[in-house]
Amino acid sequence: MKVRMADKVEQFRTVWMEGLTVKIINQVKLPYEFEILDLKNYKETGEAIRNMNIRGAGAIGAAAGYAVAQAALEAPSQSYDACLKYIEEAADYIKSTRPTAQNLFYAVDRVLGMARSVKSILGAKLSAKKVAQQIADEDANACKSIGEHGEPLIKDGFKILTHCNAGWLAFVDYGSAISPIYTAKEKGKNVFVYVGETRPRLQGASLTAWELSQEGIEHKVIADNMSGWLMQLGKVDMVIVGADRIAANGDVANKIGTYEKAVLAKVNKVPFYVAAPTSTFDISCKTGRDITIEERSEGEVLYIKGYCSKTKSVEEVRITPEGSHALNYAFDVTPAKCITGIITEKGIIVAKKKSIEALLK
Repeated sequence: MKVRMADKVEQFRTVWMEGLTVKIINQVKLPYEFEILDLKNYKETGEAIRNMNIRGAGAIGAAAGYAVAQAALEAPSQSYDACLKYIEEAADYIKSTRPTAQNLFYAVDRVLGMARSVKSILGAKLSAKKVAQQIADEDANACKSIGEHGEPLIKDGFKILTHCNAGWLAFVDYGSAISPIYTAKEKGKNVFVYVGETRPRLQGASLTAWELSQEGIEHKVIADNMSGWLMQLGKVDMVIVGADRIAANGDVANKIGTYEKAVLAKVNKVPFYVAAPTSTFDISCKTGRDITIEERSEGEVLYIKGYCSKTKSVEEVRITPEGSHALNYAFDVTPAKCITGIITEKGIIVAKKKSIEALLK
């Protein structure tokens, strides 16, 4: 997608690989600074995933696939067994970086599986990089198709609520929840977006709002606890969110606060859609109760970062009393019964086991 520089507009993907180096847009610096990080080995890429320099289901999936490819290219070449052992140990490390997003595990297992299947050192190295690139390309293409399938749901003049960031920064390109909005704008529709701020990491306020600004889409950032009131006032026509993992029965794990939005939408009879590529589905999870929910550092809640106009720098400040502690679940699970439909690259389905099984055949 496009990024407006001082004197030009450039096209970027969120993550890509050049030689042995994985390059990512450093989301920690946005919206104050646009920076590209060079990650020179699989451990650096893994730490970027863990530290949320790159985030979003598809983006960390692609980064994880590239990280396994880096490991394959770095692996010792004295024997196939030594090479494979190195790749397998790297895969285990990469899987440990974030526990909830299915795309990460999908990408790691797929690249590792290819490396295992070729039975030669050179084959393992070359095939790992090739498959990692395929995963990234497939993610971008899937998200473009999600936009095409979801766009007809959006009527001219619609006011849409979204939560967290499920735009192109969260995937390799185009995004999931925001992709239909981009497509609607391309087709000349007038669209307005309410951007939930998404405490505690503020992905909505910092990332989604930045994306929409780049694309010239009208929007307003709202406090997370305002959405129900807007729905009650009739100011929200639909809700579209992304997903980090979708269970076999249609339950959806997504950024903390998604469940609240879904319940409020159901009570207020507002359509609630989830947008995700098929790589986000995990049929090994029978229901949402089987999904591992990441718990992150309490510091993300106790402190907040922002740009200080006086010092002209990004600063971190404590917003709670000394001695207070925080609970910080990063995700929640929205039951399938609260979901109007799931927008995928293959079309829109209902959040039910039979529909998901048919989709994944």
